Amino acid sequence: QVQLAESGGGSVQAGGSLRLSCAASTYTYNSNCLGWFRQAPGKEREGVATILTSSGRTYYADTVKGRFTISRDNVKNTVYLQMNSLKPEDTAMYYCATVLPPRGGVICSVWSNYNSWGQGTQVTVSS
Repeated sequence: QVQLAESGGGSVQAGGSLRLSCAASTYTYNSNCLGWFRQAPGKEREGVATILTSSGRTYYADTVKGRFTISRDNVKNTVYLQMNSLKPEDTAMYYCATVLPPRGGVICSVWSNYNSWGQGTQVTVSS
């Protein structure tokens, strides 16, 4: 059973910041890939950032490198996406995602590995 709950979306002006949170069940979180994806109206869903919860290893799409930071809290089973220097083109529904069942050897940076999704949280950046 997928248990991913996103929060933290909202509206902000260009250049501003937001922090998204994704709370996961223990089963989903432990030693697993967790990632953030986004989908803008009329566009395909795209990967934004990923993290392996056991090691903290991260991976970013080129479009957000240097502006977004993914992190995790192993006590709270929560993954965060700190978004700085936001641009209007960052406007999208943001989804937390994971790979289920959890298993070793999964490459977190391969977007197509992700098969389980949260409900999403909307981010709107105005110019």
